[in-house]
Amino acid sequence: MNFNDFYLNPILLSNIKTLGYTTPTPIQSQTIAPIMAGKDVMGLAQTGTGKTAAFVLPILQHLITGPRNVVRALIIAPTRELAQQIHDAIGELAKDTKLRSVTVYGGVNINPQIKTLRHGVEIIVACPGRLLDLIQQSAVSLAKVEMLVLDEADQMFDMGFLPDIRRILKYLPKKRQTLLFSATMPDAIHQLANDILHHPLKVQIARVAPAESVKQLLFPVPAHLKTALLIHLLQQIDKESVLVFTRTKHTAKKVALKLQEAGFSATSLQGNLSQNKRQIAMNGFRDGSLQIMVATDIASRGIDVASISHVINYDIPSTVEAYIHRIGRTGRAAKEGEAFTLITQEDQSEVRGIEKVLGKKLEQCKLADFNYAEAPPARQLGHVANRKPSQHKHRRRR
Repeated sequence: MNFNDFYLNPILLSNIKTLGYTTPTPIQSQTIAPIMAGKDVMGLAQTGTGKTAAFVLPILQHLITGPRNVVRALIIAPTRELAQQIHDAIGELAKDTKLRSVTVYGGVNINPQIKTLRHGVEIIVACPGRLLDLIQQSAVSLAKVEMLVLDEADQMFDMGFLPDIRRILKYLPKKRQTLLFSATMPDAIHQLANDILHHPLKVQIARVAPAESVKQLLFPVPAHLKTALLIHLLQQIDKESVLVFTRTKHTAKKVALKLQEAGFSATSLQGNLSQNKRQIAMNGFRDGSLQIMVATDIASRGIDVASISHVINYDIPSTVEAYIHRIGRTGRAAKEGEAFTLITQEDQSEVRGIEKVLGKKLEQCKLADFNYAEAPPARQLGHVANRKPSQHKHRRRR
């Protein structure tokens, strides 16, 4: 199968060719035609499977004819980075169609967004909180929306956005096409899907196991030596771009500062940054001027860098899905990659859970030239940041 088989508009096919796409991914080959036929779709697929183009191409195909200067498609995403990534993909695939999209998210001045909406757009890519702000200010109407996409629905649930989603749904026409994509299917998302999808096509792309090109290693270490071991590892490995994951935004900021002090070109991506600083960090990581990005799972949604040579879990993730999602950022495009996870005594249950799903024991390594016996400081000022937080799953962030 190739993209010609979908009978897309010649302009879209030209843009696809320019971008170098040849063969549709599994999620694209199974969903593009049904979406173009008007069916509701529930897709279970992880980031990195090509699902953005799977829904963007049918949206553009549908909107390329019909009225302009009216919002006809709404895409809701959990984070600013993912919203911007989707918007950028629309810009590339919609070149020369004269279709316009706008990103709508918090953390930046609302007035430019209002101005763009007044000039007229056909597609909105939005985070829930800011979209509700605009609705409440009567700055946007969703009354003519024909296609709704909920992307990364499980992340929106984790971030406490489901009540906002249900509020937004009240402003949409009941007669519309709805597409829902999620990496996992918690009960709340399954219920939402049942409520809003009409006889949907269900497409499940098998859980993306870590690519064979990704070498996975565990590094046991006392909690107070995690930063020192991270620096030691980074000094030894032959690296391109490195993505370091932490559990909290406080730890992300702290670790990035320590890496900068050690002489690395490092930055952090976390919720306390202004949008301008987040964009500077993302641009620097993408163009290679910043070699190391320290990020939380939430902030990292939307990072799409092909040349990541290493993923390092400074804090082990709490779920197997998060682990697979993280390490899937390396070893792409048939390149080899390495995924390192720093583990403490407190992390054994998470390690067992990951190994059970992977069906194998992960190799554990100790570095011969690292002092694991160094005593902790008299006061554990930084240790609190490494503790596992209580599980407030429904804390709302925007």
